[in-house]
Amino acid sequence: MSPLGILRRHRVAALLGAALIISPVVVSFAQSANSTGVSKIVATTQTPVAGITAPNGSFAPIVAADKPAVVTVTTIMKAQPTGADDGMPLGNSPFDQYFRQFFGDQGMPAPQTPPQQAQRAEALGSGFIVSADGTIVTNNHVVDGASSIKVTLDDGTELPAKLVGRDAKNDLAVLKIKSDKPLPTVKWGDSDRLMTGDQVLAIGNPFGIGTTVTAGIVSARGRDLHSGPFDDFIQIDAPINHGNSGGPLVDVNGNVVGINTAIYSPNGGSVGVGFAIPSDQAQKVVAKLMKDGSIQYGYLGVEIQSVTPDVASAIGLDHPGGALVSKVNDSSPAASAGVEAGDVITGFAGQDVKDPKDLSRAVADVAPGAKETLDVWRKGKAIQISVNVGQNSDDVKTASRDDSGAPSTEQGSRAPAIGLGLMDITPDIRQEMNLADNEHGAVVARVNPDKAAAAAGIQPGDVIVAVNQAPVKSARQVTQAIAQASKSGRKSVLLLIERDGSQIYVAVPFANG
Repeated sequence: MSPLGILRRHRVAALLGAALIISPVVVSFAQSANSTGVSKIVATTQTPVAGITAPNGSFAPIVAADKPAVVTVTTIMKAQPTGADDGMPLGNSPFDQYFRQFFGDQGMPAPQTPPQQAQRAEALGSGFIVSADGTIVTNNHVVDGASSIKVTLDDGTELPAKLVGRDAKNDLAVLKIKSDKPLPTVKWGDSDRLMTGDQVLAIGNPFGIGTTVTAGIVSARGRDLHSGPFDDFIQIDAPINHGNSGGPLVDVNGNVVGINTAIYSPNGGSVGVGFAIPSDQAQKVVAKLMKDGSIQYGYLGVEIQSVTPDVASAIGLDHPGGALVSKVNDSSPAASAGVEAGDVITGFAGQDVKDPKDLSRAVADVAPGAKETLDVWRKGKAIQISVNVGQNSDDVKTASRDDSGAPSTEQGSRAPAIGLGLMDITPDIRQEMNLADNEHGAVVARVNPDKAAAAAGIQPGDVIVAVNQAPVKSARQVTQAIAQASKSGRKSVLLLIERDGSQIYVAVPFANG
């Protein structure tokens, strides 16, 4: 495990792109056009969800109204040469690694031709028509890397599709088809009104077998899968599988409240844990893509993390909330505005910031170049900072939700015993650890597994660079600062650690020492 592994071990990578590519066919250009690989259909058994009831005893009226507007999206893309390590073509999608790690080779292009021969892969997904002139919404990962796109309507009509625009961060794409007659559509619904326990239907083309409808309930709201800065997924138990990606999630009124995007599965099939992008989030993105073909995101240039109760106690906040700035990128809008590491951003543009996701979305929605106000908690005081929002770049980064990682010290009799042995940064240590000449602090030499620092996630090799937002240059200064924090009556001490070039704040509670 890498030094940052402890900060990431709770991430559920299997949730990403699980409904991506199904029934791929790999064809060698050197062969005849009708010489294709054989796709394997995997039989799965779905267990009906107990207690699901439909209005008037049936979902048939909803299905009859919405199903004609649901389409199958077929993409042709160039496949990379066969990989030497796994014997299968390397797909173009960034989600392919998750398929292989968690689902094996099922649903991935099968090896067929030698590496030197050109290949192409055919992949299937779903989508839905939102305007009678042929505007279609689907997932970005369904069309990512496609050289051509074809849409099959519910009545079997096949039409070429044009990519209007796509947004990888929200995993959404807009297509356009031309038809000689008005096309059936579905209406957007209000996902903000969805409640846990509400009934929903998922419509799509799982495994390429044809349009399929499944029923279930909303299992949870606001799921963060760590797939991007704007994660706010609806979790559902309506069965969705490979190929459902991009299909609509509809409520009992037949309105689209989500876009089916991902599943969690240990075996490649539905186990009742699926995820959909909320319609209120998707509708805004789709409108921008329809207008401009792309999205320009606002950019601050900070790395942020959650404010836990221990962190709030350490910095004097009366309640946890906001986004704790762990690093300010050089030459960024935040740096120019005077934002500092250790600041807690509690508001942006007049809106409350409850957590890092709130800040990420709020900044992203602002047009680059806009001048906005940040509400900041800094060293026990509330202040306001004016910032000129930048353009694109990496946007605002959300830090690991694990919030693990920092220490305290046992060097010095007055410091609380939180389980660390520290060393000064000597020239030899600086060279061995490849530390910058201007980096100061104390190196963690050992960690007592039974003390608070270990529980917080501190590891040997971490460098403590600040205690309670004050820079430190030596092990002695770390010890003294922790002792002072203990005397102040606070329940925890806030440490800023450097690990593998990244910085993160961690609060270590004294009570656990």
